[in-house]
Amino acid sequence: MKPFISVTDARRRARRALPSSVFDVVDGGSDDEVTMRRNREAFEGWSVSQRVGVEFDRADLTTTLHGNPLAAPVVFAPCGLTGLVHPDGELAVARVASRRGTLAMFSTFSTHSLETIALAASGPKWFQLYFLGGRAGADQLVARAETAGFTGLVITLDTSVVGNRERDLAHGISYPMERDVGTVARLLPQLMRHPRWLGRFLRAGLPMDMGNASDPGAARDRRAASDMAAGMFESPPGWPDVERLRERWGGTLVVKGVLDPRDARRAVELGADVVVVSNHGGRQLGSAMGTLQALPAVVAEVGDSVEVVLDGGVRRGTDVVKALALGARAVAIGRPYLYGLGVGGEQGVEAVWSVLVDGLARDMRLAGCPSVRQLSGEWIQRCPEPRSNEPSAMRR
Repeated sequence: MKPFISVTDARRRARRALPSSVFDVVDGGSDDEVTMRRNREAFEGWSVSQRVGVEFDRADLTTTLHGNPLAAPVVFAPCGLTGLVHPDGELAVARVASRRGTLAMFSTFSTHSLETIALAASGPKWFQLYFLGGRAGADQLVARAETAGFTGLVITLDTSVVGNRERDLAHGISYPMERDVGTVARLLPQLMRHPRWLGRFLRAGLPMDMGNASDPGAARDRRAASDMAAGMFESPPGWPDVERLRERWGGTLVVKGVLDPRDARRAVELGADVVVVSNHGGRQLGSAMGTLQALPAVVAEVGDSVEVVLDGGVRRGTDVVKALALGARAVAIGRPYLYGLGVGGEQGVEAVWSVLVDGLARDMRLAGCPSVRQLSGEWIQRCPEPRSNEPSAMRR
């Protein structure tokens, strides 16, 4: 595989490699995709301070996340049904995270079962919980994750209903996803234009089932699995569930989907160890805050009590610098590694992680900061807003 020169390059190549319906599931946001754009635009509102004449060979990127050593502060966010992108899906992510010395979170909606993923992940791994099958089903998933050796439990609170993902709707894709003759017939023309993807998909047995919808070794019942997925929205998790699961779970407890500092405080009061500032990649509430916009207030509220992870919009090493300077312990990436997965499977996932981390190392050198653990507010400045009467060429 030809190396990526940037995450943007990976996205461009993924768009060519994947059927449009699959690419749009990865790339799309909700409504007019304002929230998704804000995730990126928020980074443009900050500049990085530069100190020259500082001598060091290579920036130290190592850090920890709730006691887990990280080779760099870039971890993998949970993404569902990655088998649509490449049959290896979460197994590729698990192997790359283990090999590269970082942490990965895996979704309830993973294509592979959590037990299979655990066997592929020798490094730290966290399980992201949806209430598949209601609270009773969630309890079973928690027990399975504990038995499989997951050390963190991630409770996502921003998915009480599925966001209005119009790109998916345009392809006739809804959630939970159905495998039926009508869907296949509707999508077949575009799938045929991507024979390499289609060949992998067919050889792998059409991997679009939820790997965690049944216990290991049990027969798959797609109709029952679909009912379980639909049922999770009838009584979505709330704060009482966080409290209950804190009592049940002995490992790291993570609350994901926080934008408001009051919610961050509530999470801490109920026993969260880590808070993930996230708007689900802009796929849920339209016109929500960009995550970097929300980060400073969350850190000011709870940063002395828990570690904070930023999720959403990270595409460059300088983005990581800005997030850490504003108080995040690490950043989580989702779409970037899915682009890589679509282009080159496991090799593509590793290439995306590497291009981000190599960029971070380079940008730290250029900024004159020898360690990510030294990043603080003194390393960034807000960019002044362009005056509206300036010619557009001057605002570029």
